Amino acid sequence: MAAIVGAKNIVTDADAMVPYLKEWRDLFRGKAQAIVRPGSTEEVAELVKLAARTGTRLVPQGGNTGLVGGQIPIAEGREIVLSLQRMDRVRSLDTDSDTMTVEAGLTLQKAQEAAEAAGRLFPLSLASEGSCTIGGNLSTNAGGTAVLAYGNARELCMGLEVVLADGRIWNGLRQLRKDNTGYDLKNLFIGAEGTLGIITAAVLKLFPQPAARATAFLAVPDPEAALSLLNAAKAGAGGTLTTFELMSRLGVEFVLRHAAGARDPLSEPSPWYVLMEVSAQSATGLDEAVEAFLGEALETGLVTDAALAGSLSQRADFWKLREMLSEVQTYEGGSIKHDVSVPLHAVPAFIARASEAVTAMVPGCRPLPFGHMGDGNIHFNVSQPVGADKAGFIARWEEMNTAVHAIVSEMHGSISAEHGIGRLKRDLLPGVKDPVELALMKTLKATLDPQGILNPGAVLAM
Repeated sequence: MAAIVGAKNIVTDADAMVPYLKEWRDLFRGKAQAIVRPGSTEEVAELVKLAARTGTRLVPQGGNTGLVGGQIPIAEGREIVLSLQRMDRVRSLDTDSDTMTVEAGLTLQKAQEAAEAAGRLFPLSLASEGSCTIGGNLSTNAGGTAVLAYGNARELCMGLEVVLADGRIWNGLRQLRKDNTGYDLKNLFIGAEGTLGIITAAVLKLFPQPAARATAFLAVPDPEAALSLLNAAKAGAGGTLTTFELMSRLGVEFVLRHAAGARDPLSEPSPWYVLMEVSAQSATGLDEAVEAFLGEALETGLVTDAALAGSLSQRADFWKLREMLSEVQTYEGGSIKHDVSVPLHAVPAFIARASEAVTAMVPGCRPLPFGHMGDGNIHFNVSQPVGADKAGFIARWEEMNTAVHAIVSEMHGSISAEHGIGRLKRDLLPGVKDPVELALMKTLKATLDPQGILNPGAVLAM
């Protein structure tokens, strides 16, 4: 390996390896023989060829921000972590075709900044965008706050470069919006979490920068009203509805309590809130259109109070309340997480039923549903009862997941909306996947990675 990447790009010191081997929620801690940091696709290919010859197992890793443990090696230290963080170049940017070709280790924030510098928008947006990488975003088919208007990572990718399990390089870096020449192979690797091949570069879709943006923080009486407001906003908000995020009062209180500088935008508390953002290509008229829309919503009772951002700093204050929701939960003790999606019409019923189920299971627990209501993706997190034993509460993770996921399945939803399967949810797949579908997944894995060297133990139990 040293001959391929240089000795300085191999990490074996125990302390230096720690950042690569610990998941930020501390649910997974791993061991590895080494961390290897290639600087090019060719180096990745040579490393994979070496691994194939020696039967060495590789765990690809981007920014180590994943939430299901797919980036953490857990096979008793026998694996090699393949960190792609050095591969962080923007190879090209084409404003005529509205595409950008980037390497897998480029952070999402730097991809956004490169697009902005060219007068374009790369709309994928996540709370971890300062450290998560494009390769990881694609490998987990990341969603985020703009899926409603622009789609998830899969829909924002036009082509890929991938190193296969035998070390061959597939160059599928096409800038074509129409290409019907056979199978669309890129979609095999997007969302596969590095188990079928290692994404080394991608062609990303870009969009015109909005000329105007209106951001509103809204009080709503309940999720049913939020759903009605969503449906009305899609057609009547005066532009493209790009964000529609649902938050409970409990979540806002957590942020106000623990996030420095957080402020309550409204004068009176409300049981539920919506963060709504609308974009337009016309520089004038959007604020007036949104104000008119909100006036109607206030008259009908869908909205009980509203604040429309009048400056960039006020917009940032609104977004802080949403973006800090995940982080501040750690200050309230143990938190059991669920990343689920249900059909839009079922979101209010899901929140009600899941909240009832977990409070019956653990009296005093604090359900904290929030997230991307615009696309049916709710992060149904549950904080421990005040003063409860954290370890005892976390020990009920599997039991609580089972109850919540049963409701999701009954509603024909998904137990993993945007975080992936990794190791956390791997053993749940047989209970939620069609048997034929699961068999095809195993056949695909065995075909593309017959030795099982790519991210073993993630997604599928082989």
